[in-house]
Amino acid sequence: MQVTKYAHSCLRVEHDGGVLVVDPGVYSEPEALDGADAVLITHQHPDHVNTEAVTRALARRPFPIHGPASLADVLGDAAEALTAVAPGESFTAAGVAIRAYGGRHAVIHPDIPVVENLGFLINDVVYHPGDSLVVPDDVQVDTLFAPIHAPWNKFSEVVDFIRAVAPRRAYALHDGLLNDNGFGVLDRQYAALSNTDYRRLEPGTRIDA
Repeated sequence: MQVTKYAHSCLRVEHDGGVLVVDPGVYSEPEALDGADAVLITHQHPDHVNTEAVTRALARRPFPIHGPASLADVLGDAAEALTAVAPGESFTAAGVAIRAYGGRHAVIHPDIPVVENLGFLINDVVYHPGDSLVVPDDVQVDTLFAPIHAPWNKFSEVVDFIRAVAPRRAYALHDGLLNDNGFGVLDRQYAALSNTDYRRLEPGTRIDA
């Protein structure tokens, strides 16, 4: 299985001829959706789902979308492709085994409503938590993509999340709002404190998983 990290929170997974795309948001490259056989969306915020890009991709080549039921509120006509997923469910997307975790987005502020959010374990190997720090405590995660910067998190919480998951390696996720100064500080500190092989991938970088 090969995983390509696109900008911000988007991953493209290629396995046995199938293409699975996770969280193709407005900060991510639309070409991540080229040839997609299925799409996973963790939640409805635009940095995780670019409705226009998804709708255009569906017009070129239909594919199923898997994610929380609340995605229907933002997908428009593309909601016809949505299969609603609940926490704890297992299913197959683009020929890849998926398990869903969590259920709720992390709290941004008490005055901001909390939306549905799912973390996805992909092929029992790669974990994408969306906008949450939910630990999949029933499996040993090999490769974690950790949300390193967001209005809803802080550094110490993300470090503890990575330590709790205890993956063999961790890569930066949710990094589209940072500049070079922030990257320099966070890359150094996560590498020092996460107790794993932590790295940040430039958009377009592909790894074996």
